Amino acid sequence: MGADEHHRHSAHAHLRIAVFTASDTRTPETDESGRLIKEMLQNAGHTVVHYEILPDSPERIRRAVADNLAAVDGLIFTGGTGIAPRDSTIEALRPLLSKELDGFGELFRMLSYQEIGSAAMMSRALAGISHGKIVVALPGSPTACRLALDKLLLPELGHMHSLINS
Repeated sequence: MGADEHHRHSAHAHLRIAVFTASDTRTPETDESGRLIKEMLQNAGHTVVHYEILPDSPERIRRAVADNLAAVDGLIFTGGTGIAPRDSTIEALRPLLSKELDGFGELFRMLSYQEIGSAAMMSRALAGISHGKIVVALPGSPTACRLALDKLLLPELGHMHSLINS
């Protein structure tokens, strides 16, 4: 199998993903972003093995990673990535990463800029590797989650997983 074929083949891997919404106000009924992420992952053939709404607290976010890392191929967080004082998802996750994918945040903001203009500079997004698993943090907006999944994550999750495990 050539490199191109391997890339295409690995892009179709079916991963086990945990989805978390960091919010002090969302409920399962009002968590549009969490629901959207789950649906998009499942429609792409991935399995959502865990879903949880967490308080926007660094301790709870880090505990969610510790409690779920062994059972999944990746974790996706939504919410708590803004610049408000209570937004702490990025700060909670970054120290847990052995490798950060700087290009993820850069590309996300570039794509966001095309849709929302200069407000995109306040959009914080993070992707990286922790203990051989994919860890992603997305803004809490359903539009931002759809953009990140459509344009960045769904096309590359399988490839990322194959590179981590090669």
